[in-house]
Amino acid sequence: MNKLMQWVNERMSVNQVVEDHLTKYYAPKNFNFFYFFGSLAMLVLVNQLITGIWLTMSYEPSADGAFASVEYIMRDVEYGWLLRYLHSTGASAFFVVIYMHMLRGLMYGSYQKPRELIWLFGMMIYLVLMGEAFMGYLLPWGQMSYWGAQVIISLFGAIPFIGPDLAQWVRGDFLISGITLNRFFALHVIALPIVLLGLVVLHIIALHEVGSNNPDGVDIKKFKDENGKPLDGIAFHPYYTVKDIVGVVVFLFIFCGIVFFFPEMGGYFLEKPNFELANQLKTPDHIAPVWYFTPFYAILRAVPSIAGSAFPGVVAMGGAIAVLFVLPWLDRSPVRSIRYKGWMSKLALFLFCVVFVILGILGAVPSTPALTLLSQVCTVLYFAFFILMPFYTRMEKTKPVPERVTG
Repeated sequence: MNKLMQWVNERMSVNQVVEDHLTKYYAPKNFNFFYFFGSLAMLVLVNQLITGIWLTMSYEPSADGAFASVEYIMRDVEYGWLLRYLHSTGASAFFVVIYMHMLRGLMYGSYQKPRELIWLFGMMIYLVLMGEAFMGYLLPWGQMSYWGAQVIISLFGAIPFIGPDLAQWVRGDFLISGITLNRFFALHVIALPIVLLGLVVLHIIALHEVGSNNPDGVDIKKFKDENGKPLDGIAFHPYYTVKDIVGVVVFLFIFCGIVFFFPEMGGYFLEKPNFELANQLKTPDHIAPVWYFTPFYAILRAVPSIAGSAFPGVVAMGGAIAVLFVLPWLDRSPVRSIRYKGWMSKLALFLFCVVFVILGILGAVPSTPALTLLSQVCTVLYFAFFILMPFYTRMEKTKPVPERVTG
């Protein structure tokens, strides 16, 4: 075995890779609960890839056979029901983990210099995940899959001049049909996963180049011992790999509990209309996207149409995602962590989280005049968090930041 490893190392330097990214990669010793979600994101990604591969073996990407093949997987394929629920619940779990991971970044300023590139790669991952989830949403060919995709794709048609042609190009037909399903299947199982894996690799490389942030927002590379080891750092392996196992076990208990007992989550993970075959002549009573898209859907509905065009709402929805990309340049605070920022930043982040949750709820329920007004107020507050950030982060009084991590 030693000779084999020596032969491999002479040609690939496996030991060097392990040292750079595990045994000699020093991470701050004060990681807390929020730092579990990076490793959990990798776990859920692996789950989605493995279950997705097995599901494609029995799935038929055609308008005539898609719904029946899903029923075949659920009823006749050995443990097919488990694979399907692991994948569908895994999609929701992925977004729960990603949202918590992003919240950690917002709390501790993990987007600030020199980690701007890490944040940008992370936001690209988030964008690709949204595309991946949307493409996969159509594949069961149920009522909500069909009509949800119909609504989202029709938004492209609201773009001036090129909208109708763009919507037709996305569909591949004049209406959502088998060709739409086929191309979404190809994108979902081949193109987007390749892009996603590439971005994950770049995200990790960028992270290990500048080092991990921590709850204090302190650079641990300032103070090192005679061997060059950060005084406030510990090797990622075995310390954090073992610690992450605890988070993984707790997560799996919750995840498996949902898979086995609440896989539909009352219609939020798997909508009830999606257990009916797609019917172009029957519109569901209420069309809404999956819960992880509902905050942006609420923003879309909150913006009034102009001359019957939904383009302003489409711009607002796209802007709600795009503004996250420029976050590193909006925050002018001299400190990173929320621990040492002033009361304005703490209040702004708290309101932002509350508003995001409220928008998510509003996007999942039918619209009424009162709820539309509430959506408009929340939309304004959502964008105010970013637009006003250069001002309140520069104006507020911050606390002194310690030289070393406080634990």
